[in-house]
Amino acid sequence: MIKPDDGLLNTIIAVDAMGGDFAPDEIVLGAARATIETSINTILVGDKSRITAILDKADHNPHQVEIIHTDQLILNSDEPKRIIHKKPRASMLIAAQLCGYGQADGMVSAGNTGAYILTTVKSIPRIKGIHKTAIATVYPTRNEQGRRDPFALLLDIGANIHCSAEDLVQFAIMGKIYASDIKGVKDPTVALLNIGKEAYKGGDMLSQAYEMLKMQNNLNFIGNIEGNEILKGLADVVVTEGYVGNIVMKTVEGIAETLSGLGRDAFKRRFIWMLGLLALSSGIKQLKQVTDYSAYGGAPLLGFQKIVIKAHGRSRAKAITNAIKVAAKSYRDDVCGTMTREIAQYRKQFLSKN
Repeated sequence: MIKPDDGLLNTIIAVDAMGGDFAPDEIVLGAARATIETSINTILVGDKSRITAILDKADHNPHQVEIIHTDQLILNSDEPKRIIHKKPRASMLIAAQLCGYGQADGMVSAGNTGAYILTTVKSIPRIKGIHKTAIATVYPTRNEQGRRDPFALLLDIGANIHCSAEDLVQFAIMGKIYASDIKGVKDPTVALLNIGKEAYKGGDMLSQAYEMLKMQNNLNFIGNIEGNEILKGLADVVVTEGYVGNIVMKTVEGIAETLSGLGRDAFKRRFIWMLGLLALSSGIKQLKQVTDYSAYGGAPLLGFQKIVIKAHGRSRAKAITNAIKVAAKSYRDDVCGTMTREIAQYRKQFLSKN
């Protein structure tokens, strides 16, 4: 984790204090904890009286926290396209504007995903040459590559319905850079999610993306992987369209919930099964630690000139603290700058051949 002497003394992360199922309490507590554990500065945007009341009861470094008051917030039930015009002073929108105006180095929100994408597009410039931004998320795997942790990165998982072959190449480049920074893998492997291993599978767009990815000198492209290989961890970065990626992640989440339910049912029904589960309890605890998504804080929205982290709607304080740390680390390591340079290099190569 990032330590107080982490070189982040002047780093500022804007936090939407009102977004998420447990806002503002868990969001503010997460930001407070970040000030204790690091030198990161945070700007909490939301209802000042509620934020102050929470901070008054929490350990924190006051000189690292600024509060910007607003009484408007975007709910999960709000329709994104309409609400950002009806609530121009919403906490999420102000936090995004702080990044866009250069008053913050990154942003964190656990609020409405659709509204978050629209507010960032509206307020924060995209990297030059990027046509579509992408939501990336980490997910646990069997780690067949033997990495230090079992997580891989999947993108896009819902920012876009359909993409061009060039979009997928740009996703791969951005995903590679983010995975390298966050996971510490020097040369991350990249794969394209498809219905078969062969280069021609999946239709014209995916076969074209395959050929374009194969031609990238700075990309460790290993080819296509199929749906049954997603959880094996054959690649550090898996690229697909948002429509497909969203279904993959929802399916993985559904499987996890189903297995959890089956385990509880077995515990209730059979004494011998109950004994078996008790014997496995220590192993289950270790598994939970390994597959703890909150350690990564949230999903980055890649393609912007500032780092933007979307925390899960059900995030507790720990996840928010880590989302702030990841955003600050990405700023310190100039992740967006690296993406800008590599996308420019790719575009130059792409345009010279077309």
